[in-house]
Amino acid sequence: MAKRPEDSRRGHFLARMNAVLTKEFIQLRRDRLTFAMLLMVPLIQLTLFGYAINNDPKHLPAAAVIQDDSIYARDIVNALEHSGYFVFRGRILSEREADLAINSGKVNFVLTIPPRFARDLERGARPQVLIEADASDPSASGNAVSALPEIINAALVRDFKGPLHRLDPGALPFDLVIHRRYNPEGITQYNIVPGLLGVILTFSLILMTGLSVTRETERGTMENLLSMPVTPAEVMAGKILPYVGVGLVQVAIILLASAYIFHVPMGGAASTLAIATTLFVALNLAIGYTFSTLAKNQMQAMQMTIFFILPSILLSGFMFPYRGMPGWAQFIGELLPLTHFLRVIRGVMLKGNGIVELWSEIAILAAFMIVISFIAIKRFRRTLD
Repeated sequence: MAKRPEDSRRGHFLARMNAVLTKEFIQLRRDRLTFAMLLMVPLIQLTLFGYAINNDPKHLPAAAVIQDDSIYARDIVNALEHSGYFVFRGRILSEREADLAINSGKVNFVLTIPPRFARDLERGARPQVLIEADASDPSASGNAVSALPEIINAALVRDFKGPLHRLDPGALPFDLVIHRRYNPEGITQYNIVPGLLGVILTFSLILMTGLSVTRETERGTMENLLSMPVTPAEVMAGKILPYVGVGLVQVAIILLASAYIFHVPMGGAASTLAIATTLFVALNLAIGYTFSTLAKNQMQAMQMTIFFILPSILLSGFMFPYRGMPGWAQFIGELLPLTHFLRVIRGVMLKGNGIVELWSEIAILAAFMIVISFIAIKRFRRTLD
């Protein structure tokens, strides 16, 4: 029985489709980096969003200035700790030490118990208890601040028994003063816009330099570059320096927008911000250059950039409170340059910090720059060999 024409066409279609399908599987097997990205990106997203992201941060570092070491003061501190929101890292003796601690970011809250607190409380004089909160990131401190009156009131209920029952009218027998520092109105733009500067620089600069060397390879001009009497360090500097100007133009545009459109304050010295920003720009360019020495084509360089930017956005404290993440996620966050740059730019713009308060973060960025540059030069030297 003769085959019908449609059967013959169907057979040819299946054969051609099978050939293309086989070719794609072979190509995917050869491009191991792309295959790894396809598997790792969803796993990373699942892990980070499932375990690391927390919009209700607990165990926030706090300090106490206890000027009246009474049973009431101790009960307040214990209640705040047992609530799960606060972890007190010792008592600070002076208000100046407390100010330095919260200004440097070592603590998020400072509790101040005034002198003669117990005496004024028992006399019904309504003393004041001050709690200072670092409100530069409203989402990190908002829930803890909201829970403060209820936590403290519950702590003193058992103390107001017997002769002191008159002090328990159902409300706090003292005035709880909450001072939201650095962003008292809780304006989200004050926290987001400075962070956007770091995110935009990270993505755009890494991508630009990540494509630079791979573009040379794909266009066939890499051989001409390798034949030139230049060292790996000279090639790296020549590739990076033009984009430093591009990065600084981006910085200027974003800072102008933050000042005149979003009205974000600039509390610190512009010189400190200039030093940190220039270093951060060069660091991201060095990271992108390192990616370009690892990638075989521009697609791989783009995939590496996305693979790097994803944890940078999620674990640096840009989108979600850094203090709310588990310890292992904070450890990874400390290895990301964006984490340290966000502390610098928010410290300068919102807290008015200077080089003295931020030198450690700037030093970490400089250390990252040295390590990444060394790796990039070593990788490019292998290409020269």
